[in-house]
Parts: sequence; structure tokens; C-alpha cells
Amino acid sequence: MKSIATFFKGWGKWLVVIIIGFIGGILGALIILQTPLGSNSSSNSTTVAGKVVYNNSNSTTKAVEKVQGAVVSVINYQKTQSSSSDLYGRLFGGDSQNSQDNSSSSDTTDNGLSVNGEGSGVIYKKDGDTAYLVTNNHVIDGAQQIEIQLSDGTKVVGELVGADTYSDLAVVKIKSSKVKDITVAEFANSSTIKVGETAIAIGSPLGTDYANSVTQGIVSSLSRTVTTTNDSGQTISTNAIQTDAAINPGNSGGPLINIEGQVIGINSSKISSTSSSSLSSGDSVEGMGFAIPSNDVVKIINQLEKNGQVTRPALGISMTDLSSLSTSAISQLNIPTSVTNGVVVASVQSGMPASGKLEKYDVITEIDGEAVTSTSDLQSLLYDHSIGDTIKVTFYRGTTKKTVDIKLTKSSKDLTSSSSSASE
Repeated sequence: MKSIATFFKGWGKWLVVIIIGFIGGILGALIILQTPLGSNSSSNSTTVAGKVVYNNSNSTTKAVEKVQGAVVSVINYQKTQSSSSDLYGRLFGGDSQNSQDNSSSSDTTDNGLSVNGEGSGVIYKKDGDTAYLVTNNHVIDGAQQIEIQLSDGTKVVGELVGADTYSDLAVVKIKSSKVKDITVAEFANSSTIKVGETAIAIGSPLGTDYANSVTQGIVSSLSRTVTTTNDSGQTISTNAIQTDAAINPGNSGGPLINIEGQVIGINSSKISSTSSSSLSSGDSVEGMGFAIPSNDVVKIINQLEKNGQVTRPALGISMTDLSSLSTSAISQLNIPTSVTNGVVVASVQSGMPASGKLEKYDVITEIDGEAVTSTSDLQSLLYDHSIGDTIKVTFYRGTTKKTVDIKLTKSSKDLTSSSSSASE
């Protein structure tokens, strides 16, 4: 018995250490088995109830979060015929509804108005309980009631402040107690954007069912000339940003933003098919959307807020890009071969500022010393002026280079319609 007591006295403490070490090893192994492989103290993941949760925030999500609360859906209500033929057209692709931003919604107001089309918009200003948003003119065109769906799904009635068919822009205001909680978008300086930088489009493609959809691409090109025809039948050439971010019907009027979450443009149109001679007629086109540059947007909305309309000076000419003409047509102009860009005068309207100053086939190359390479260049430079200003126009008449001062005494409202070429 003495020997056994002596044994435990000498080795007992070591047995306790061994047992404790064994138990500690088992506990350590269990902890390791419960830890996700590859995890470390610098990981952005956490474990919640056995599931790994990652922090997926990046520069794109941060940009979207900054402006998404300012993006709205714009709903155009108009009276529609309830005849069977009209119903058939709405159901099976007729033209009884707006073809640019059509909605399949059958919502009808108490006063008999139905959804004619849906688009997008972005809030850029708050004043008390009033908020101002910009959208496309074609989104609200003909509306007898405008309804705005905010980013949280709330719907409020909008009031048209002013619209401009030339720029395809419109300003709508809303009054709501929710205005104080609404995000306001920030405009970027569109003259500083670069081809290849990130471009993110936010809006309501196909209507409010897909409100606040986000697509991403890049700025594909700058200063693209997009030609359209306004309600008066006049051909309008607009300066635009080209992007490959997906833009679909319903995105019109929504913002195109940069990686900082600033608005660089207002989405307005896309090319979906072409009948170009170099392609089969009707070939589909992918990734060619266009946005009105933010600098142009700011100029227009400031005037719409102040006056409800935009008054622009006009020269009184119809015109076309020199670069769009065939080599044989250019040779007939008899201009120097060094002149490769400019605007060709197609006709001069009598009684307008250009009458007696410019002639048919003159090629305008500069206004006030600034290069004119396209009709959109000419419009942009001209629209920087007001009625009563005098501009210096440089042009070629055959091989002779001339400069003439023209006083801008008329506005674009004085122009006669011309569908064959852009008018200014």
C-alpha cells in the first residue's frame, strides 16, 4: 500500500497534466472543424448560424446607392378609346399607345385616364416640400395626367413645369411630405468624361414592374450626333453620349451615372436595328444607347424652371454634315481638299438672319472661332447665344474662305418645317 501511495505521489501530477492536455487537444480540433477553410482575421466574411456572409460592397454598388433614391418612374396617363378595335390594338401590338415607352399596364384613373406610357426620371432639386425632376419630353408628351412613382414605391401626382421638344427634355415637379426624405442627384461636368470610363444606367425598363433596375457598361463615345424628328416635323440633331449599358424602353429619362454616383447624362434613345446597306435590313443592334450630356441638361432645365420653355436663336438655314456626303457630291462643292468637316447649307429661309449673308452650298466651318464639324456642333454653339446677339460665321463658298457677322434676331419658332435636313 505504501508503494502505491508513493507511485501516485510521484506520477499523479503528470497524469493530471496529460489528461488535461488530451481534453484540450480534442476541444481545439472541434473548434478548427467549425471554422470555414481559408478564413483569417482580415477576411470580409462573418459566420452567422453556420453560413458565411460576405461584404460585397464595391465602387459600383456605392455609386448606385448614392443616387438610386433620386430615380423615379414617370407614368403618362391619357384618355383612350374603349372600342373593341382599340382594345385589340393594345393587346396585340397596335399603335394606340405610345410606341417609344409603351407599358402593358391597364391601370385606369377615376376620371377615365389610362396608362399610355412609362419612363424614368431623376430628382435634381428640393425646395421645401417640392421636388423637381428631369425626364424626356417624349415620356410625358400628350399626358393629361402625370404620376410619379418614388423609389420607395409611393405614387404622387406630378405637375409639368416645362418641356422642350428640341432637346427632348422636360421638368416635372411634385409636392409631398416625403420630399424631405428624398435623395437629390448630383450632376457631373460632362465635358470631363472619358471614353472607356464606367457608365451605369438606372431606370424602369418596361415600366414600374422593373423600377430601379441597374445596368452597367462604359462610355462608348462622345459627341455623337443623333438625328430625330420633333412633333412639328422638323429634323433635330442632338449631341449625345454613346454607351453600351443596356437601355430599354422605359429607361428613357433616367440617369446615366459615373462611378462616383454623379449624373453624366439623361438616357434618351437606343439603336435596336438598322437598315444600313452594309448590313441586312432589320439586323439587330446591341449596346448602342444614347444619353443627353449633363452640361446640356443643366442649361435646358434651368430655362424650363424659369420660363417653362426654351427660346433659341435661329439662323434660318437647313443643313447637313459635310462628312455625310458622297465624294462626288463634295467635289461639286468645289471646296479645298483640306476641308473635310463642316456643315453644308442646303437652303436659306427668307426673312431670317442668314438671308443675304449665307447661300446654298456654303460650307460653315467655324462660329466665333470655334470649329464646326457637324450640325450638332453648330446647334450647340448657336444655342449658347441669346436673341439679339451677333455671331461671326466662317465658311467656304467654293474655294474662297469668308467671314460674316450675323445678328440673331429670330428664334427657332420662326423656322419653317423641313424634313429633308436639320434646320437652324
